Amino acid sequence: MPDYMPEYKRPRGTQDILPDDENSWNYVETIFRKHCHQAGFGRIRTPTMESTTLFTDAVGSDTDIVDKETYSFTDRGGDGLTLRPEGTAPVLRAFHENGMASLPQPTRLYYIERIFRYDRPQAGRYREHHQLGAELLGEEDSGADIEIISIIWNFLTELGIPDLTLNLNSIGDPQDKQQYQQALVDYYSPYLGNLCVDCKRRLSANPLRLLDCKTEECSPFKSDAPKPIDYLSEQALSHLEKLQAGLETLSIPFTINHTLVRGLDYYTRTVFEIWPAHTGSQSTIAGGGRYDLLSDFIAGDNVPGVGFGCGIERVLLNIPPVVPERRPDVYVASLSEAAQLLAVRLVSELRSTGAHTLSGYRAASPRSHLRKANSQNARFAVIIGDREAESGTVALRDLDSGEQSSVAISKIGAKIKSLSMDIY
Repeated sequence: MPDYMPEYKRPRGTQDILPDDENSWNYVETIFRKHCHQAGFGRIRTPTMESTTLFTDAVGSDTDIVDKETYSFTDRGGDGLTLRPEGTAPVLRAFHENGMASLPQPTRLYYIERIFRYDRPQAGRYREHHQLGAELLGEEDSGADIEIISIIWNFLTELGIPDLTLNLNSIGDPQDKQQYQQALVDYYSPYLGNLCVDCKRRLSANPLRLLDCKTEECSPFKSDAPKPIDYLSEQALSHLEKLQAGLETLSIPFTINHTLVRGLDYYTRTVFEIWPAHTGSQSTIAGGGRYDLLSDFIAGDNVPGVGFGCGIERVLLNIPPVVPERRPDVYVASLSEAAQLLAVRLVSELRSTGAHTLSGYRAASPRSHLRKANSQNARFAVIIGDREAESGTVALRDLDSGEQSSVAISKIGAKIKSLSMDIY
């Protein structure tokens, strides 16, 4: 054996979520599930890995996600697979593969999944992170957009995140996008020598992404760049106007952001992002939009859709840690080997009543057990020794007041309930 212990560390850009952190995670996920269920959305779980072509075809091979950030590999059977870098394309794939298009429409789905992207780790951005998302499929009316935005807005508002900003834009239908992209090429071409390396490539490969660039050298050109709204068809413009009217009806404030295009190729018409007041370099806490052509890319079927994704890590940056309200109800202590089996049975019986019960396991002195019970912040200690085992009783100690009483083993569960404890 080696005379040293290897130092193993988690991979860069990943995290360990410890039990104390889990309270915050559970709280966020519970609130999200509530809002989805209230709106009639059902949960869907898709595989962690999908065919690589799903993302190159649907998300776009010239997007940064597919071009730079995916974890892709060839398995032993020669199939190209990719760890899920976003949530929408897998949901659409599952929707079609499982015959959900034949169900009464629209179909409302939500997910809570791990997402994998190779990127420079920083606050709120991990290479393996977690995303909440919802997709409304089979409805092209702007009412679907309103519902999707209201779900994520109300969810973030209930969490108490202050000063949220909803940034809204429309990039139009395919014909509108084509005209607008040409306008961007015409505008940016004279500045080609001043653009960053990525934007020089984007100018020919994906002009919309020019507006998504965050580098200093490209920022000065955005203010005078053409605006998507000036290239919208009558139908796309009407869709945007109805969306704005719906948001105003719900008193959801928004700002039209003419440079907002999002980073995925499948968007049409509505795009949006929600920004909190202060998150450092990570300004987007949630984002999404409409993707009426994505279904055609995946299954050759025209099913309109709209949805959003929201990073859990970024949400947690904007809310205080959630401290658990509960404490262990009971700590069961056996003072002798003869009492241990009785203690094992009692732990099981108390847990079956819903009490949060800790076991002291081995036989030890009262002082040793009480020290452990106090270190776990238990409310009560149930103490069983030889005398108690013979008499069919236990000693019940209130660890806050120090008071102790003798209770029949058959009545200990009812006694604990009578003390008006919070029991699971």
